[in-house]
Amino acid sequence: MNFAVSIDNVTFSYGSISTPQLKNISLFIPKSKRFGLFGPNGAGKTTLMSLITGLVSPNEGEIFVLDKNRKSEKKEISKLLGFVPQDFSFYEELSPVENMEFFGAWYGLSALQIKQKTEQLLQIMGLWDVKDMTVKKFSGGMKRRVNLAIAVMHQPTLLLLDEPTVGVDVQSRNAIIRFLKELNAAGTTLLYTSHQLKEAEDLCEEIALIDQGCIIAQGNIHNLLETHQQTDLEGLFLQLTGRDYRD
Repeated sequence: MNFAVSIDNVTFSYGSISTPQLKNISLFIPKSKRFGLFGPNGAGKTTLMSLITGLVSPNEGEIFVLDKNRKSEKKEISKLLGFVPQDFSFYEELSPVENMEFFGAWYGLSALQIKQKTEQLLQIMGLWDVKDMTVKKFSGGMKRRVNLAIAVMHQPTLLLLDEPTVGVDVQSRNAIIRFLKELNAAGTTLLYTSHQLKEAEDLCEEIALIDQGCIIAQGNIHNLLETHQQTDLEGLFLQLTGRDYRD
């Protein structure tokens, strides 16, 4: 199988809600790609991410992550998967080094691996000089970089990114995107979602558009723009999902 993520005919509903959030979704993400998932608010992006990470399970259909069954091989997948959530996922009362030590142990890394990865990643993220400072004192951009460093310290084969640059300045955004491209060039598959469509055009090779729980377009970004006679991703997004307000 040549897919990092294989979602086959998946339907999902939350609890007693009768209308499914995802309706017979099929999505196949090739390995080693920079893949973008986009859609209006409430379209199903976060739900789809939650299914891939294993936070929730589908009502129908099958999900394979890195050739492993999401339902029966959860532990094996967790070792290969990294996730950068939109909400910060670290302890603000700790320093970057202390956070890296905690999460590195949680990933099962050795003390030497934790030390090496902590120094390497904090240097790359421009955080080495503040490595012992309490994270709650950091700017939003610095916290985003801590979030990313934690997510990749175990060298995941697949990295999921939910709005990884929201609220950061231009310098931090460019540095984060450059780092993600380097990760991908080294073999990590990226699955990225964001409302930053200009950024998405720079980062993503292939995309899928989701609306009202259904995939409405998927493919190479340049081919989709040509097919729909659009010059940029924002124009394609509006053409396929409409211009009305979304909650």
